[in-house]
Amino acid sequence: MNVGVIGAGYVGLCTAAVLAELGNDVIAADADKGKIDGLNKGIMPIYEPGLKELVERNVKEKRLAFTHDNKQVIAHGDIIFICVGTPPKENWEVELKYVEAVALEIAQSMKGYKVIVHKSTVPVETGEKVKEIIRRNINKGADFDVVSNPEFLREGSAIKDTLEPDRIVIGAESEKAIEAMKRLYGPIKAPLIVTDIKSAEMIKHASNAFLATKISFINSVARICELSGADVEKVAEGMGYDKRIGKAFLNAGIGFGGSCFPKDSQAFIKIAEKYGYDYQLLKATNEINGEQKKDFVDKIKKAVGNANGKTIGVLGLSFKPNTDDMRFAPSVYIINELQKLGAEIKAYDPVAMEKAKDIFKNVEFCNDAYEASKGADALLILTEWNEFKELDFKKIKSLLKAPIVIDGRNIYSLDEMQKYGFTYVSIGRKPILAD
Repeated sequence: MNVGVIGAGYVGLCTAAVLAELGNDVIAADADKGKIDGLNKGIMPIYEPGLKELVERNVKEKRLAFTHDNKQVIAHGDIIFICVGTPPKENWEVELKYVEAVALEIAQSMKGYKVIVHKSTVPVETGEKVKEIIRRNINKGADFDVVSNPEFLREGSAIKDTLEPDRIVIGAESEKAIEAMKRLYGPIKAPLIVTDIKSAEMIKHASNAFLATKISFINSVARICELSGADVEKVAEGMGYDKRIGKAFLNAGIGFGGSCFPKDSQAFIKIAEKYGYDYQLLKATNEINGEQKKDFVDKIKKAVGNANGKTIGVLGLSFKPNTDDMRFAPSVYIINELQKLGAEIKAYDPVAMEKAKDIFKNVEFCNDAYEASKGADALLILTEWNEFKELDFKKIKSLLKAPIVIDGRNIYSLDEMQKYGFTYVSIGRKPILAD
């Protein structure tokens, strides 16, 4: 099938690459000419495992191409995906001007029948807005259907999640559009949910809201564990064996970040307000998430004393491993707060440092975890990269000025840290004090 993708950001680029891998003829466009020029040279604008290889292979086999001309994409695609950004406004409502602008351009450029798919995370009723914009501005003789096909990609495993999804959701009003989408996704073996457009839009927000709430739930349990002397790791393990609960997203830590959960949960609250519902549960979810970062800073202050003039080593800057995404990363709040207290920061992240350099000032960026540890009064774990789980602890201890590790992701066992003689502070577990 001929497929067009407008917006070559995280969702658009991964979607375009995977649909090309499935044998479709795909052209993707983006307003950022520098991004498109880079993609045409094989330079990826984001870090995502497997993406570069997938793009290069499909470009070479002429199933995937990039342009900064949306009209070329509109003319090419029988199915056109709208994957432009939907950033939050200051009041956390979703900014839809980019979606609306693309809908207008499609309407003014299309000449035949098109299936227009909005894949960006948008509020309920966005499909109706897109449909109305196109209807008012469509060229004579052209026809279209609007489809909601929300994405459920996890950064760090986006390619796998697209090729092997838990489910595919199609919100549509016509059998013609449904059949086109079924044909497009035919090679992917996954449960297919066909529903109305509003329900498809709601599925995405409800899914992210639930996962965010699950994270904040276990973090609130962790706070009670610290007060009572229980171990949140054992509590989560015991909960996770219950099939009704499940083990996923029961990892206590410094809270969620990234481009989805913070933005989407706040947007869902605003959507609820629009319909007259006070979404108190989700408000509490976000409050707990903010408190978790503040509590972690308090843990650091308690462990190191007066932070003024102290050097703090930081391992991990991205909001999660296997991505360079710094959006709403807990590291931003934590490092900024430590700098306000007068601390000097040495930091290392396997892939996110280039993006971090545009965010932080007066941070010493290091070549590896050992350089970040050298001469530090404490070492923080802010992202659970696998390489941090395999550190030489004898070497780390010899490099640190004081043997203090404050782990915001609970990646080390209490027994191991006690064996090496660290003062070890984690989330929801009893702290260990060095001899």
